[in-house]
Order: sequence, then structure tokens, then C-alpha cells
Amino acid sequence: MSDSPSARCDLVERARVFATQAHEHIGHQRKYSQQPYQVHLKAVVQLVAEVSDDPETLAAAWLHDTVEDTTATFGDIERAFGPVVMQLVAELTDASRPADGNRAARKAIDLHHLAQASARAQTIKLADLTDNCRDICRHDPAFARVYLVEATALLGVLTAGDSTLYRRAQQAMASCAQRLGLPRPALTWESGELPPLPPEPSYAQRRTQRLFTAAFTARDVSEPLLSFDTGHAADDMASHLDRRGVAVAGLRQAGLCVGYVRAGDLRAGTAGAVLRPFVPAQLLPGDAPLSDVIGVLYRFDFCFVTAMGNVPGVITRGDIQKPIVRMWLFGIVTLVEMDLTSRLRSHWPDGNWTRLLSRSRLDKAQELLEERRRRGQQPDLVDCLQLADKATVLMQDAAQLAAYGFETKGAAQRVIKDMESLRNHLAHAQDIITHDWAQIARLAQRIEDTLALTA
Repeated sequence: MSDSPSARCDLVERARVFATQAHEHIGHQRKYSQQPYQVHLKAVVQLVAEVSDDPETLAAAWLHDTVEDTTATFGDIERAFGPVVMQLVAELTDASRPADGNRAARKAIDLHHLAQASARAQTIKLADLTDNCRDICRHDPAFARVYLVEATALLGVLTAGDSTLYRRAQQAMASCAQRLGLPRPALTWESGELPPLPPEPSYAQRRTQRLFTAAFTARDVSEPLLSFDTGHAADDMASHLDRRGVAVAGLRQAGLCVGYVRAGDLRAGTAGAVLRPFVPAQLLPGDAPLSDVIGVLYRFDFCFVTAMGNVPGVITRGDIQKPIVRMWLFGIVTLVEMDLTSRLRSHWPDGNWTRLLSRSRLDKAQELLEERRRRGQQPDLVDCLQLADKATVLMQDAAQLAAYGFETKGAAQRVIKDMESLRNHLAHAQDIITHDWAQIARLAQRIEDTLALTA
């Protein structure tokens, strides 16, 4: 990157535009105020700008949620802003996968990830924590009590970040605690130490997922990864990939794939000159569940499949359109709806749930009930509710809301709305990557917890 002032300003401005458009593309808004998400991004950048004028740090501040929350990948970030900015964004992106367990387990993994982040990345995270703390405390006192515990844990590992922003984060947390009538937050372990990672989920917790995903694995949707020796001529390799319409190939040393190259990187010389080592987070065994595959593709352009110490397969987002994945996604939505139905019946066996639904929605269900009975079927009113109706009823009950891992009714409603959108696009054979990729990724993050409830 050029060191001229204009080049530095251009990098930050391009990052602002990229991040703004990426979040607008999925209709991303602030949770409580419904403001455009860039309001939060701008606040984070302004805090970072008070202590740093480094353009790569400011660019990463604009982009810090882009891979985690939008359809952009680390590859997109690297191509647009270079490897340094991409690395900062990677350090700020959650490292946990859906199969790593419940919220507490994933938070512990992400905590360890941030503890290893660079000082620049930790500085951005301090600004992010400060703005989030202010927003949550102002709008959601109930969840703020939970967030303060998590934020305190984060503060314990962000000691390499800027000292001014560290104190600003402490002040924001103290102010929130005072507003809630809580004692001033204090670190629960000595500086430099980390709480232990949680144990692996129990067999009982994972049993249902294993049964359901046995026929839906990474191996089933992967394509063979073409591979060449690292000394292969780059231009010849580019021709091979172009003829086959392939965007990526593996590179071999001593017969084993040690990395990959993108077709667009191949120019002259040998292919090994542009080799990209495999990132561990991009590698999955062949029997990995599809939820893990989606977790990888949410962050990276490519998911590589391993077998017997080698890398014979690759999966791209385009492979998510395959029939087997569409079947799997439809099955997930169906399983969730079945669980909602079962819980509704067991929690309100006397049918008193009807008082929790609007008259218009009840009338719709009653019309469907009468039509189905006219056709000789024997459903009850619960069977005739829409997915969103069942969720609306259940989420009126605090215990049911907590059982599904939601902090607020609004959060539950957004997830259910995403699921309905996805199911409709699946049913009508529409392009789910263009329409529903962000929803698919968020749904995959909830699979483990949701299916564990039905185990």
C-alpha cells in the first residue's frame, strides 16, 4: 500500500463504502434502535480514531463485523484491502463453530481467540465493546446483566489494546453497572490467565445431531480438488483451470497437498510462488456435519475436505445449492417446527395458548382446520398454525424463550422470520445463496443447540 496521505485516506474510505454496502445488502440494522448498522461501525471507528491514525487499523474497524455478519469472506477482504487488513478482521471474527457447543462454550473459544489477537485488533475490540455496552445498557437492561459478565471476561484478555480505550471500556461498563444497581464489574481471574475452555458436549447432547447429519456430510457435497506440483508452470496451470471452469486448485509437495492457489493468482513463473498455505479453520474431515461446512464458508471462499492426511476435496458456496444441502436445510426447519409443536402441546395441554395469539391469526388457523377436516383429515388447531404463529405463542413464556437460548422475543422473531424465508425459497427452488446466505449461516449457528433440545 502507498504511504501517501491520499492513499491512506482512500483505504479507509473504501473500507467505509464496502462495509456499509455489505451490511445494507442484508438489511442489517442495530438491534434496538433499528438504525442502519453503519451507525455502530462509525461509532467504533470514531473511538479508534481518537487514539490511532493508522489507516489499516481504521479500515479494519469499519470492516470488523463484515465477515461475521454479512456475505463477505476473508478472501473478499484480502482482495479489496490486502492481507494486513484481512488479518486484523480475522482476529476480530469469532473463531468458534456451531458444533463447538452452546453459547457459553462458543464464548470461551472466542475469548481464547481474542487473547491471542494483535494490539491493533484488541484496540478495535475495545472500541466495539464500549459502543455495544452503551447501546445494550440503554435499551435492554435485562440482557445487559448477561452482557456485563461477558464483557468483563473480554476486558480481561484485551490488555494489549490501547490503554485509553481500555479505560473508556471500563468506564462504560462501570456506568452500565451503576445504572442497573449492580456492583462495579471486576475481573474474575488474574491478568494474563484465562478461564479454562469448557468440556466437549456430552454424548446425549450430540446424539440427535449425529443421527440427523449422518447422511449429510462434507464428503457428500465436496468436489474433487485438482492438484499440481508446486513447480508446475503457472500459465499452464491457469489454462487447465480455465478449461475446466475451476476457481481453485491444490499444490503438492512430495505427493501431498500443502496449500492451494486461486486461478486469478496465476500469472507467470511457477505455481508455488503464489501458494497459499491451508488455514486450519478452512479444513474439515469428510464426515464433518454440514453446519460446520457453512460455518467455514461464512468466513472463507473455500472449505477444504481432508482424508488420510491429504486434501482431496473442496467446497464452495455454489455447492450449497446442491439438492442434498437443500434437503438438509428443509429438514432442519421441519425438525424445529416439530419441536415447537410438541412444546406448545405439552406446555398448554388445555389449549389456553389461544389467548396469546391475535384474532386474525387464530381465524386463519381455524379456516385451515375446517378445510382439512372437510377433506377427511383429523388435525387439531395446533397443526394448522404457521411456523411463526407457534413461535409467537411459545416465546410469550419466559422459560420457553430461555430454553431456546434467546435473550429477547425480538431475537426469536428474527430467527423464525429467517427460517420462514429460507423454507419458502427452498420450496420454490429459488437461489438460496443470493436470497438467504446470511440466514443460512445464522441458522447453522443454532443447529447444535436447537437439535439438542429434541434429543
